[in-house]
Amino acid sequence: MTNTMNSQPKFIFITGGVVSSLGKGLASASLASLLQARGFKVRLRKLDPYLNVDPGTMSPYQHGEVYVTDDGTEADLDLGHYERFSGVPAKKTDSITTGKIYQRVIDKERHGDYLGATIQVIPHVTNEIKDFILSDITDEDFVLCEIGGTVGDIEGQPYLETIRQVAYDLGRDRAMFIHVTLLPYIPTAGELKTKPTQHSVKKLQEYGIQPDMLLCRTQMDIPQNEKRKIALFCNIREENVIAAKDAANIYQVPIAYSKEGMDAQVCKHFGIENPAPADLSKWERIVDIIAHPEGEVRIGVVGKYTQLLEAYKSLGEALSHGGIANHYKVKIKWIDSEDIEKDGAAAHLNDVSAVLVPGGFGARGTEGKIMAIEYARENKLPFLGICFGMQMAVIETMRHIAGISDANTTEIAGSNCTPVVGLMTEWDKEGFKQIRTKDGDLGGTMRLGAYESVLSPDSLACKIYGSDKISERHRHRYEVNMSYEPTLNQAGMKIVGKSPDGLLPEIVERPDHPWFIGVQFHPELKSKPFAPHPLFVSFVKAAIEKSRLL
Repeated sequence: MTNTMNSQPKFIFITGGVVSSLGKGLASASLASLLQARGFKVRLRKLDPYLNVDPGTMSPYQHGEVYVTDDGTEADLDLGHYERFSGVPAKKTDSITTGKIYQRVIDKERHGDYLGATIQVIPHVTNEIKDFILSDITDEDFVLCEIGGTVGDIEGQPYLETIRQVAYDLGRDRAMFIHVTLLPYIPTAGELKTKPTQHSVKKLQEYGIQPDMLLCRTQMDIPQNEKRKIALFCNIREENVIAAKDAANIYQVPIAYSKEGMDAQVCKHFGIENPAPADLSKWERIVDIIAHPEGEVRIGVVGKYTQLLEAYKSLGEALSHGGIANHYKVKIKWIDSEDIEKDGAAAHLNDVSAVLVPGGFGARGTEGKIMAIEYARENKLPFLGICFGMQMAVIETMRHIAGISDANTTEIAGSNCTPVVGLMTEWDKEGFKQIRTKDGDLGGTMRLGAYESVLSPDSLACKIYGSDKISERHRHRYEVNMSYEPTLNQAGMKIVGKSPDGLLPEIVERPDHPWFIGVQFHPELKSKPFAPHPLFVSFVKAAIEKSRLL
């Protein structure tokens, strides 16, 4: 099914008002999936107003997960929503921050590119943002640009001015503004309140932007008279007041939006006549499996940021995808690794069928992760270690089986240990030497983005992937020390995946265990509900089989 359009791409700008965390990213991803379901080609972009160059140096408690693209960009977690819903791989040119914008402007000023002009927010900063919005576009029909933050934030003003200019430059037949807002329900009054939405729209209008559609987050249906009131006071068509009710799971959202007429009204706005109807069959199948699972399996995730689950957004979704593929519901038990240090592993893991230890940075909670891995190994629980989790699995084997009690990572113990994990200072990527140092900048100096791995043909990993060559996304500074490979082999752990030059370890396994795999990369970043990552499919399947034995 395809739709035909004018060769010039259409731009949809998504803003948010009233309060933060209304789900602009999910709304953008859902709309993109609906346009795809009508046969259009889409691109999604995120414009973040914060002054950080990227979220790479932010605490997970501040910003949640750092999403990594194939080309090595550290970006907002909303890009994960974009990829999971659309299947379109995000790129460096799909993520911008005020930090990057000002960095470019200052670099140009120092270089003399502005020919002595006084540098100002308008036009120099706004032009830089505009260049980002319009760059690297090929044959896309729609480009969706989400503006981070909330209308009224001082940081977001240059972005609102820029998208106003873009709409002015392109003409309104090629631009659309969608505003995500909130309709709070006041129980004592027994009604939805439209005033916050009215104020938010008026604030947007102060910046010269008239929204074409309102996406109203609500706990209940919006009565037609309330839609009519919102349309009148916000100066938009009544059919463009879209109810965005809370959903039981996020994969219901595209279906719900389509029922509200969101994609149909977008096509109408752009004058697309007789568009092919949206084929929502893949979303309907996914929602049906989630609603009617064959069973439930409980998996323990032992991390250090469990107080804010946004830090593990892609991980939680990837486990859910593994469950969908097996027609099972995955019940995640989030466990703080520091609690394991206090109470022991059995107290927290005796009711789970598998254990996953995700990535992380720093010493806090490390010993709890090692204790969890030991418990999984000894009790034959399926185990998946990701990034730092793989490194901890190697350290656990070296300590408890190889007998090297001071085995550790130099990230934590410095030179006061047997350096089983250390800083790899130089490596090659696509013919270019990459260099990092212990005292170098933290941001952007990790092994980032997609790297190839070669798998041992007789390994479980090779069987799961169905190939001996894979490409996965990385985000880490330290590597397992390959000089200890013979010791690991003697202790029953095999390095079954390596970089093509054989210098960097990528996957470890324990052949003496039913399912024990550690990976240096982040497979969760490439998992999608309609294309679950094979590692998570296999891991959840192993957990289901273990649950039947317990």
